Amino acid sequence: MKVQTYEHYLDEILIDEDRLQARIAELGKQLSEDYADCPDLLLLCILKGGVMFLTDLSRHLDVPHMIDFMAASSYGVGARHSSGSVRIDMDLQTDVRGKHVLVVEDIIDSGHTLGFVLKTLRNREPASLKLCALLNKQSRREIELEVDYIGFDIENKFVFGYGLDLDERFRNLPFVGVVRPDALLDE
Repeated sequence: MKVQTYEHYLDEILIDEDRLQARIAELGKQLSEDYADCPDLLLLCILKGGVMFLTDLSRHLDVPHMIDFMAASSYGVGARHSSGSVRIDMDLQTDVRGKHVLVVEDIIDSGHTLGFVLKTLRNREPASLKLCALLNKQSRREIELEVDYIGFDIENKFVFGYGLDLDERFRNLPFVGVVRPDALLDE
C-alpha cells in the first residue's frame, strides 16, 4: 500500500491551529486557578494520542505539576474500531495515592477506555481524580463519564491530527481534521 499525504485523507479542517491553541491556553488558565493550592498535581497522559495536548497544556499551567504516562487501549494495533475489551499496555510509574490526578486525554468516544482507566486509578486512592479531554464525542458515549474539562465537543466524525492518528500516521499535524469518507475505500 502506498502511503498517501494527509491531504489525500482530509475532508475538512475541523479545528484549526489557532483555535486549538487558544482553547488550550484557556484550559491552562482555568486549571491553574482550580489547582492553585494543590502541591501534588499529577498530569496523567493517556498515550499515544494525548501527548501533544499534554505538552501544550502543561506549558500553560502556572502551578507546579508532575507528568506521567499510561497506555490503555480498546483498539488493536492499526485498528480503526474498538474491540470493546480494554487493556493497560503501559502503567504509570508514579504512586497516585494522595495526589491530585488530572487525566489528560485526546478524545473521548464510547468511554470504555477512560471508564476502565478511571476505575483503575480510583482503586489507587488519589486525593482527587478529574478528567480533561481535548475532544468529546458525547453522541458516541456508551459509558457514563463525568468530563471535568473539555476542549471541544465534536460531532461523530472520524478525526485525525494533533495527536490523533490515522493508522499511526499524521499525529504531528497542528490541526484536527476530518477524514474524507471515501478516502479509506481507496486502500
